[in-house]
Amino acid sequence: MKKEKSILITTILFLSVILLAGCGNSTTASKSSTITIGSQGSDLIIWEYIAKSSQAKKLGLKIKTKEITDGAQLNNATSEGQVDVNAFQSWSYYQAYNKQNPKGKLAALGTTYLEPLGIYSKKYKKISEIPDGTTIAIANNPANTSRDLLLLQKAGLITLKKDFNALGDTKDITSNPKNLKFKEIDDTTGPRVLNDVPVVLISNTVALEGGLHVLTDSIYHEQVDQSTKDNINILATAAKNKDNTNYKKLVKLYHNKKIQAYIKKKYYGTKIEVNKPLSYLENK
Repeated sequence: MKKEKSILITTILFLSVILLAGCGNSTTASKSSTITIGSQGSDLIIWEYIAKSSQAKKLGLKIKTKEITDGAQLNNATSEGQVDVNAFQSWSYYQAYNKQNPKGKLAALGTTYLEPLGIYSKKYKKISEIPDGTTIAIANNPANTSRDLLLLQKAGLITLKKDFNALGDTKDITSNPKNLKFKEIDDTTGPRVLNDVPVVLISNTVALEGGLHVLTDSIYHEQVDQSTKDNINILATAAKNKDNTNYKKLVKLYHNKKIQAYIKKKYYGTKIEVNKPLSYLENK
């Protein structure tokens, strides 16, 4: 009788442990299925739409968004866990951040899109019309400064060092036949600066917010080819979360056909979908 009672007690204890473990796992699963995505501008609008979509529900993802308008602060918040994943930056911006923050590195989850960077002017209709000594406004953050200069080189206005990279700046200009002057600005102010500076380089997200369309309003813009792959946007997370299954699902979710139809319609085709493996960006 004592033996049977002992077995019964052991069985009850065992089942209690299983039930408690099950409750614990249920709580963990609940928490892990809620993903906070940090973003800004038009990307924030996209992820607010995705968060409410039936496609997100089908993948079992509960998403909430958080707006942080400064890129460096948004990456810091991601590294520190205040947001789980961020959606705003190009591959080159991400590389520059990781190089400058070796103790708080991020990991890329996947590619999203490319928005062509544009050269805008209210004074000139063609690149060839830009006269000697013209002041050109470029971004004051490392990744976008280098991107701006590469576009100016492709437009035939300057020549850069052969080993020019994502952290390059105006010191790397080897030829400036028109004696152009460069004014570094907060790249979120581009449309406003356009009233005071004759030529301004503006990212498409900022351009759209300022009522500009890169394909019709710029006097020159990036084309989608190998030379612009560093400018492809990505989803990023803290390095320790790089293998998180739910976070990886966000890449698949972004490229869903219905989600893409919404993005194309809302942003007039200026956010060009890029669904490539990360190796496409990593290979030089």
